[in-house]
Amino acid sequence: MKYTIAIHSAPYGGSAGQAGLAFARAVLAAGHEISRVFFYHEGVYQALSSAVAPQGEVDLPAAWRTFGEETGIELAVCIANGIKRGVLSADENDRYERNAVTLAPGFELVGLGQLIDAIVSSDRYIEFPQ
Repeated sequence: MKYTIAIHSAPYGGSAGQAGLAFARAVLAAGHEISRVFFYHEGVYQALSSAVAPQGEVDLPAAWRTFGEETGIELAVCIANGIKRGVLSADENDRYERNAVTLAPGFELVGLGQLIDAIVSSDRYIEFPQ
């Protein structure tokens, strides 16, 4: 079975990031596939390179990066939601004449069409809203 996963909340704004990551690992452990993980709305903060985990808590952005590196699964960040929340790739940083690239390595800014494409090509679409 092939899954697409969407994360909608910030790393420390709810349990969506942690639950989504645990679910993604379980999906792969069960022998299934993941088309892509899409970070949407406040979920784009999972891809913020300047985030610092509170002492004693899991560094969710780093955990997602590690997951992406280990599995090769695309970590797609909604470009519209990312830009308006200050998550900028090098290209978007130059385009908007800002002074910092804030998209963490391993994540990619993409359009909403990438989510639609993943949903269409998957058997299951799972959202983690909070």
